Amino acid sequence: MAPSQLSLARRIWPLFVALAAILVGSFVGWHYFFTTKAADAALDPKTTASKGGGSGPIPVTVARAQKADFPVYLNGLGTVQPYYTVTVRSRVDGQIIKVAFKQGRMVKEGDILVEIDPRPYQAALDQVLAKKAQDEANLKYAKLNLDRYLGLAKKDIAPQQQVDTQQATVDQLTAQIEGDQAAIENAQTQLSYTTIKAPLSGRAGFRLVDPGNIVHASDQNGIVTIVQLQPISVVFTAPEENVPQINKALEQGTAVPVEALSSDGLRTLAEGRLARVNNEVDQASGTIRMKATFENKDNVLWPGLSVSTRLLVDTLKDVTVIPDNAVQRGPNGLYAFVVSDDSKVAVQAIKVGQSNDGESVVEQGLTPGQRVVVAGQYRLMIGSVVQPTEAPPLSASGKEAENSPPKAP
Repeated sequence: MAPSQLSLARRIWPLFVALAAILVGSFVGWHYFFTTKAADAALDPKTTASKGGGSGPIPVTVARAQKADFPVYLNGLGTVQPYYTVTVRSRVDGQIIKVAFKQGRMVKEGDILVEIDPRPYQAALDQVLAKKAQDEANLKYAKLNLDRYLGLAKKDIAPQQQVDTQQATVDQLTAQIEGDQAAIENAQTQLSYTTIKAPLSGRAGFRLVDPGNIVHASDQNGIVTIVQLQPISVVFTAPEENVPQINKALEQGTAVPVEALSSDGLRTLAEGRLARVNNEVDQASGTIRMKATFENKDNVLWPGLSVSTRLLVDTLKDVTVIPDNAVQRGPNGLYAFVVSDDSKVAVQAIKVGQSNDGESVVEQGLTPGQRVVVAGQYRLMIGSVVQPTEAPPLSASGKEAENSPPKAP
C-alpha cells in the first residue's frame, strides 16, 4: 500500500468506529424503550384500566339449565325406495295399436295403459262359443232320445242297453259342454290381456315400446315401469350396537317415529314410522338395515333420493338439559362456567350423557335453574365478574322457541 493511502486509512478508521458505536447505542436504546416500557405499561393496573383490558364486568350470554324430557335420536343415511315397483309386461303376443298413458305422469289403478290388436283373440273366442252352442244342441237332442227310450223301456219295447247307451251319450255331451265353457273362459281371459291396465296407482316411467311394435309374452324388458309413491319407503342403516335399543323401542307397541331430512340434514322433508328391521346384521359394514314408511302426500320423497334419517328410540324423562355451547373441554374433562347470583363466574366439572340438536343432558354437576355461559367464555377466569344476557330458551327440538327475545351480540 502506498504511504499516502495508508495515511488516509489511519485517519478514516477512527471515524468509522465512532459511527458504528453510535448506531449500536441507538438500537439498544430504542429496543429498551419500546419493549421494557411497553411491558411495564401492560403490568400497570391504571394503564390497563384506561385501555379497557381488565376493569368492568365482562359481557357474556348465559342460559339456564332446564329440567325437561330429552328425545334420543339415532342419525343415519338412507335411500328412498318405492313402496311397490311393477314392470308392466304383455301376457299375449300381438301388435300394439295404442299407448294410452303419458310418460312420467301419475296413473290410477285400472287405467288403460296399452291396447294390443284383439282380433285374433276375439276370433278364438267366437270359435269356442260356436262350439259350445253346437254341443248344447246335440245335448238337447240326446236328452229327447233318452226320454223316448225310457218311455219305451217301461213298456218293454226298447232294451235297457239302448237306454244305458243313450244315457252315456247325454253324460258325454254334458261334460263336453263344461269343457267348452272352460275354453270360453280361457279365450275371454286371453282377449282381456289385449287391454293392459295399471295394476296399481303410481307414477309411470318412460315407455319401452312404441305403437306398432310386436310384443310377446316372453319379452323381459316390459312396456313401462310404475312405482308407487304414496306411501313410500326409506331404507336406512344404524350401527349394530344400537340393535337392542331399536328392538326395545319396537316392543313398546307404539309407532316408532322416523324423520327424513335433506342430505345435508338441515331441512325436514317428511315424517313417518319405522316399518321393519332386517333379520341380520351386515357383517361387512357392521350395520343393521331398516325400512320406514312415509305417507308422502306432497311427493317430496322421490325414488332414489338420498336422505338423512332420525329415528326416535327413547325419551329421557325429567333430565337436566343445557345448550351444547355451554360444554367446555379441559385437561381434566368437561366443565361449564356457572354464573352465580352476584354475577361471578365459577368453574363446574360436569358429566354429559346424550347430546342432540344443540342440547346436552347433564348427568352430574348441574341442577335445573343454574345459569351457564354459552358465549364469551374465552375471556373468563374463576371469579370474573360478568354482565350476563339471557339467551332465548331452546325448544325440545333444540331450536329457538318462537317469540323469544333476540340473543345478545
